[in-house]
Amino acid sequence: MLILAMEQINQTCFYLMALLTISVAIIVIRALYVLYLTGKPHRTKSPQPLSTLIVLGSGGHTAEMMNLLSVLQMDRFTPRFYIAAATDNMSLQKARVFEDSLVDKKGIKGVSAQFMQIYRSREVGQSYVTSVWTTLHATAHALWLMIRIRPQVVLCNGPGTCIPLCMIAFLFKILGIRWSSIFYVESIARVRRLSLSGFLLYKLHIADQFFVQWPQLQRKYPRAHYVGCLM
Repeated sequence: MLILAMEQINQTCFYLMALLTISVAIIVIRALYVLYLTGKPHRTKSPQPLSTLIVLGSGGHTAEMMNLLSVLQMDRFTPRFYIAAATDNMSLQKARVFEDSLVDKKGIKGVSAQFMQIYRSREVGQSYVTSVWTTLHATAHALWLMIRIRPQVVLCNGPGTCIPLCMIAFLFKILGIRWSSIFYVESIARVRRLSLSGFLLYKLHIADQFFVQWPQLQRKYPRAHYVGCLM
């Protein structure tokens, strides 16, 4: 009886290991497939509006984002979801003013724009020990927001709050939940080197399209696209 039980346990372990190996192999193949398609244009049957997540950052990040949005064909990017850090009320206020201006100047009506806030992984001056918990909390909150929104387009330009959102969007691609095209525009303040957010998204091949505003950055990072100064 003992020998039979041991054989059953070994057989069960073998099946579990085989299942785990196959699952890992499928995930790796899917991840490589997603990386291969990252940055390549996707054909659409008709120009349907795209649900768009817009990540805002304090200070100059939001000012640059508003300038960028002002030159886009906004009826192609709807509904729009604006996200800023939980302590950044000013950025969301600027986004509301921008949305109101679309109605006043361009007559775009009936557009559903939502304004949300996300927890920061780490506040300025916060100790690294306590930031472990806040990072987990922020990641869980970002996951909940992404499940709720499931955007087709993610537009960001440098704030650290974009990292967990872009990571989760990339994970959704691998799992087949939603294919989100990630567009990253590096801040005009970055002349010689990328920001930490830009560096991570560039090196990890997470951004589908990566734009810089200085030619020397494009020469240093050849996969980036130089678009000139957007301010």
